[in-house]
Amino acid sequence: MSTPAVDAAGLTVRYGEVLALDGASLQLHPSRICGLVGMNGSGKSTLFKAIMGLVKPEAGTVRINGGTPAQARKSAAIGYVPQSEDVDWSFPVSVHDVVMMGRYGHMGFTRRPAKADKLAVAEALERVELTGYAHRQIGQLSGGQKKRAFVARGIAQGASVLLLDEPFAGVDKRSEATITRLLREQAAAGAAILVSTHDLHALPALADEAVLLMQKVLMHGDPHTVLRPENLALAFGLDVLGRNENP
Repeated sequence: MSTPAVDAAGLTVRYGEVLALDGASLQLHPSRICGLVGMNGSGKSTLFKAIMGLVKPEAGTVRINGGTPAQARKSAAIGYVPQSEDVDWSFPVSVHDVVMMGRYGHMGFTRRPAKADKLAVAEALERVELTGYAHRQIGQLSGGQKKRAFVARGIAQGASVLLLDEPFAGVDKRSEATITRLLREQAAAGAAILVSTHDLHALPALADEAVLLMQKVLMHGDPHTVLRPENLALAFGLDVLGRNENP
């Protein structure tokens, strides 16, 4: 196995009295897609934020490509697709602007895009099939198009680590298929990818491995094994046995 692109060890995070992560450990490797499974409140979004260095754990460490999360952000090594509710869709930026933000780590202090930046953005927009929407305000897109725009930002960024928080929530089948294809292509090119999703049926076709999270990592392995009803019951409760006999 290759050296981990992400090595998160013993992460404990609290928000006041709320324990969001309890000694969670996870390794992500290049050229692999890992599905992150857990109920609402299990700590999935907190795990993403801890990996990126946006929340400070009271215990544990994160290394990205051997360095700190801050170094990874500065070098544009890590890309993030947030949940829709975490984005201000009324903000006056175009789809092109959003994707260009992925190039900021490659620009100088003036934030003036060079030819390489413009080409990277144009290519990313073409790959997510949004070239014709480049100058549209980001909030005017459909749910699936919005998610594709943020995936394009990660592609244009050239990130070696991609974190996607519920990228398939509220998207149409075309966008779901497009995002899945793009993630497989990025993994084939060497990216390490972590995707949280509630779509358990689609997970085996997307991910090489899966993690079951409930404040701590309960299981990490082959998707078919992780998604067995008796394992899902550890995180979702016994009722999952009756609803996911063939996840």
